[in-house]
Amino acid sequence: MSRLEAFSDGVFAIAITLLVLDLAIGASGRRHLLHALVDLWPSYLAYVTSFFMIGLVWIGHHVIISISTGIDRRLTKINLVLLFVVAFLPFPTRLLGEFIRDPHAERVAAVFYGLWLLLMSVTLAGMWRYISGKRRLLPDDFSQAQIDHITRLFQPNIALYGFAIVLALVLPQIAAALFLIIAVVGFIRTA
Repeated sequence: MSRLEAFSDGVFAIAITLLVLDLAIGASGRRHLLHALVDLWPSYLAYVTSFFMIGLVWIGHHVIISISTGIDRRLTKINLVLLFVVAFLPFPTRLLGEFIRDPHAERVAAVFYGLWLLLMSVTLAGMWRYISGKRRLLPDDFSQAQIDHITRLFQPNIALYGFAIVLALVLPQIAAALFLIIAVVGFIRTA
């Protein structure tokens, strides 16, 4: 395992762990625990969506790094941008969980969250485009059909997240559910 992989895996692991820290019940929940647990549904939705999204990006990252014949300075920089985006995801996740039922803030929370998921998808696709463009860091025997297949795996999420962000301007709770569906379906497609 290279230093880049080890460092990246550490950041992915920390980010995915940080997600659960925002699942908390306040002091008022002590009297009515069941009600407090049910009332946290937006946080659960945001947690599950972000968990699957980080998992999906981690799998994509693993595929890209395992195919790459080497690591150059530009790939390292793109990787750092991806890790920045992944490490920051717990914040928009918390915002979505907290504000998706607030009529004054739900649109902002859903759009911000969606933009962050889109940024993750675009950054990962950009990483793939970098190593596959001009066959820069690909093995000699890696076919164009293989390149096209992996490219197709990354592209649908970008368009779907764009649609969901626009939807969040009008129907933020529906958009939040769509974010989850996109992440879960993307995760399943990688299997």
